[in-house]
Amino acid sequence: MTDPKDNLPNDGTPEDREPQVEGDATNAAEPEDLIEAEGPDVEVPTDGAEPPAGAEAAADLSPEDQALLDDAARGMAEDNLSAADRDLLAEMRADMLRAQAELVNFRKRVERDREANREVAIAEVVRALLPALDDLTRAEAHGDLAEGPMQVIGQKIRAGFEKFKLVQIGEKGETFDPNIHEAIVQLPTPGATGQTVADVVEPGYKLGERVLRAAKVAVAVPA
Repeated sequence: MTDPKDNLPNDGTPEDREPQVEGDATNAAEPEDLIEAEGPDVEVPTDGAEPPAGAEAAADLSPEDQALLDDAARGMAEDNLSAADRDLLAEMRADMLRAQAELVNFRKRVERDREANREVAIAEVVRALLPALDDLTRAEAHGDLAEGPMQVIGQKIRAGFEKFKLVQIGEKGETFDPNIHEAIVQLPTPGATGQTVADVVEPGYKLGERVLRAAKVAVAVPA
C-alpha cells in the first residue's frame, strides 16, 4: 500500500529550502566609530575597508588569531568561493583586527592610568611628611644629629625618601626660577645683573619631575 504523501509534488521541506537573506551580506552591519584615546594607540579601521599593511603586527595578534586570519586569507584565494563569501571573510577579518586593536589600546590606557595614580598617591604621602623632614634638617644644622641613635634614624629616613627619588631643590647662588622657587623677599644688590637666589629660607622638594613644594628664597635683584 502506497503512502498518499508519495503522490504530493516534491517542493522540498523547509530544511531543503535555502534561507532568504534580505539585502547584501556585506551591508548587514556597519562598524561603529571608535572613541578616540590619548597617546599613540593602534590605528583601527572604521570604514569596513581592508586594514592597512602591517596592522596585524601593530595589533599584536595572538598565534591562534593569526592562524584564523591565515586560514581566512587562504580561503579567500580559493576559486570555489562566491563573491558574498569573499566579502564575508573580508569583513570578519577586519572585525577581528579592529577588536584586537581595541584591546591593545585599552591595555595601554589602563597601564597609563595605573602609573599616574601610583605617582599621585606617593606624592601625597611624601608631601604630608615634608614638615618632619624640615625638622630633621634643622636638627642636623644645629648639630643634634652629629652622633647617637638620632643620627642613624635620620639616615634611614633620608634613605627612605631617596628611594622614591625625592630631591631637594633651592640652592644659594642659582638663577631664580619661578617654577621651583618662591620669592619671599627681594634684595637690591649692587652689581647684580639678574635675579639670583641670595639665601634659602626653606628648601623645596621634587619627586621625579613633580614639584611637591617650591623653595622659599630671598632673591638678589639689580640695585
